[in-house]
Amino acid sequence: MDPRELRRRIAPNRTLLAAIAVLLGTLAGGACHLLGAPRAGDAIWTVTLLATIVPLAWTVVRALARGDLGVDVIALLAMAGALAGGELLAGSVVAVMLTGGNALEAYADGRARRELTALLRRAPRIAHRRDAAGRWAEVAVDAVVPGDVVLVRTGELVPVDGTLLSERAAIDASAVTGESLPVAQRRGDALRSGTANAGEPFELKATRDAARSSYAALVRLVEQAQAEKPPFTRMADRYAGIFLPVTLALAGAAWAISGEAIRALAVLVVATPCPLILAAPIALVAGLSRASSAGIVMKGGTALERLGATRTVLLDKTGTLTRGRPAVERIVLFDGRAGDGGESGADGPGGRTAAGGGEAGGDGAGELRLLQLAASVDQLSAHVLAEGLVGDARRRGLTLEEATAPREAPGDGIVADVGGHRVGVGGEAWLERQGFTGDGAATVAELGAAPGRALVHVGVDGRLAGVLVMADRLRPDAARLVAALHDAGVGRVAMVTGDRAEVAEAVAEEAGLDRVFAEQSPERKLAIVRAARERPELRPVVMVGDGVNDAPALALADVGIALAGESRTVTSDAADAVITVDRVDRVAAAVRIGRRTMAIARQSVVAGMAMSVAAMVVAALGHLPPVAGALLQEAIDVAVILNALRALRP
Repeated sequence: MDPRELRRRIAPNRTLLAAIAVLLGTLAGGACHLLGAPRAGDAIWTVTLLATIVPLAWTVVRALARGDLGVDVIALLAMAGALAGGELLAGSVVAVMLTGGNALEAYADGRARRELTALLRRAPRIAHRRDAAGRWAEVAVDAVVPGDVVLVRTGELVPVDGTLLSERAAIDASAVTGESLPVAQRRGDALRSGTANAGEPFELKATRDAARSSYAALVRLVEQAQAEKPPFTRMADRYAGIFLPVTLALAGAAWAISGEAIRALAVLVVATPCPLILAAPIALVAGLSRASSAGIVMKGGTALERLGATRTVLLDKTGTLTRGRPAVERIVLFDGRAGDGGESGADGPGGRTAAGGGEAGGDGAGELRLLQLAASVDQLSAHVLAEGLVGDARRRGLTLEEATAPREAPGDGIVADVGGHRVGVGGEAWLERQGFTGDGAATVAELGAAPGRALVHVGVDGRLAGVLVMADRLRPDAARLVAALHDAGVGRVAMVTGDRAEVAEAVAEEAGLDRVFAEQSPERKLAIVRAARERPELRPVVMVGDGVNDAPALALADVGIALAGESRTVTSDAADAVITVDRVDRVAAAVRIGRRTMAIARQSVVAGMAMSVAAMVVAALGHLPPVAGALLQEAIDVAVILNALRALRP
């Protein structure tokens, strides 16, 4: 194997390999002593100590040059003193605890590298550009320049920012803006790269090249936000600022008063900050395991530590507080009988029984029959509303019938034959052009005033039979989220969304949020997170989202939490934690786990330090030799570890 390749593979596991090597060296030296070869054992322990001391000394020197005074200083003094004083076993035991603690900390706090692979993978790569002969040619998206005319086919991503040349277009911008319903665009409207064509093919005049498009800017925002996040001081080092001066003062006093350097060494050995080195990492590993069992995967102990101090939680709307997919909210028949569609689960009204087979379009047509006919037709359509409509019908227990002779105008509607009826589903104006007549305008106008709703008209046998009111509903568990976060100690819970203000306000009122930031671009979301982090009373700041447009804010927040649901997205690459189950209330669970874990870690650290100080006093009085002190320290370590493992329990 190539040496460079070998180094590349070993690098991520260097800390673990060092811990294993030191443990094996200590055990081998002890075995030699037991087998009657003390010189060989001492030689092995000496090599083990030197192999640990040399790189540690370099690390300490660099840390001191930066003004950082951490726990490693005590460990270095203890091992160096043990080597100089011939207490090789004591020094080797200290080395085992130091390298083992470092390995545990590297595992607990080793955040997965935040790669932009998924974001780049979703980026448009090809475009259909009109050439000089007027034909469409497939080219790399980087070849498109301002002024080029490109064709965006149904389902394709808009390759570059541009102006719509066709009469109209239906755009699915949910991944970029967070708006869950398709947006109708007209000739001359500006379109953003990265959005999807949810209707018929359209032509676009490029206004920017790919490198300067909005989607490329989104990638750059994620990179900048990640670079902007400051380094985090590990918990052990913060306590070391108190513990180190006490240790050095006591060791110096013991040596000065007794005149015996061995007492100072004993103090340093007992004072080796194993409780500091081990308590926090083990508690964090236990907390990470506990979070994982609840469907919360965290990329390192730093995220858990920050969650334990969370003061502000910012939530995206679409796909986070809401389901992220339109569902039937209400069914209105144009004979004046309107009903509440209710929750689309099995417990909703009529949810466990299929609709009857009465005539559709007349007085005998029921709401469920209308939904059944519409869904039977829409199962042949790829429209985003069709997907939600069909899914809703199936969740209600309706049996869809076979639809034949379909004819669809992408973005407008679809007509097909179902059970002997000619059924049309789509916009009112389009259905009227297909020959469906009727007047439900007054009812439709009234329902259309509700923010965030989409109206899907249904025509049966030449008549407009009714309308399905569709909306992106609040998640059932979202209603309890704000109260749970407040109970967990979070002071401020707000929504940050790219959706329209009236839609956002309606959702915020239903969810009980403290504040709403609506119509926010990725850049403005980033500014909101940055502003909150600059106010000490609001940080640490947690950002929760699931869309591509949330990635920069997730990267900049003290803790970014992504709702991954059934698949991994770019958002999860940019986040510190990923909720793998489809439950937004796990955000509150993550905060509670973080607070409990850090409380246990602090308790372990303080108790371990207290026991170490007591042992240091005994050692300073000459009643605890270095080897016995090292073994006593091991007993303290076991107590600390057992307490830290309580973080595994709920």
